[in-house]
Amino acid sequence: MTREELIAKDLLSIKAVFLSPEKPFTWASGIKSPIYCDNRLTLSEPKVRNDVENALAELVKEKYPECEAVMGTSTAGIAHAALVANILDLPMGYVRASSKDHGRNNQIEGKCEKGTKVVVIEDLISTGGSCIDVVNALRDHGAEVLGVIAIFTYGMQKATDRFADAGCEYFTASNYDVLIDTAIAEGYIKAEDKDRLIAFRNNPSDESWIK
Repeated sequence: MTREELIAKDLLSIKAVFLSPEKPFTWASGIKSPIYCDNRLTLSEPKVRNDVENALAELVKEKYPECEAVMGTSTAGIAHAALVANILDLPMGYVRASSKDHGRNNQIEGKCEKGTKVVVIEDLISTGGSCIDVVNALRDHGAEVLGVIAIFTYGMQKATDRFADAGCEYFTASNYDVLIDTAIAEGYIKAEDKDRLIAFRNNPSDESWIK
């Protein structure tokens, strides 16, 4: 079993990722979606949590062996960044969505000197916008962002384009395509649902997949 398959199986088993092509979810944007993702649930399941954090740590070591610190996205990436930093014995911090309106008005919490080689830890990459904001905040601070490591991605073209435009790469412990194949193999969904799920991913604004 590959790392991607293991994490996909784990996420499905605890319903951190839930597929429901027959009864779509509605995202905050209003988009109808056959998938719902809440990777915070991995923190409540020791076995899954261990698999996820080890997978993230392995990716950091494989892709960015020169990493000097990990920085979590606020708020979902904070706990994962802390656990990964502990495994790797590295400094850790996190980045707020915006600067605080009190105290020292920090947006970046934790020690992050200029020139520090950092990897951003994220739980989920959908369209990539909020994660790129974190990357830009760290760059503005003077950090050298090596890349982003996340638990899961929908693999949407908008995210691919945004990361390319930002000159930042990302890697994930699992992904939408592997998840779908794993869900079929494990009996969570039917094989005939695959085309509809791929159609959604390729064009989320086109709801024809629902029919």
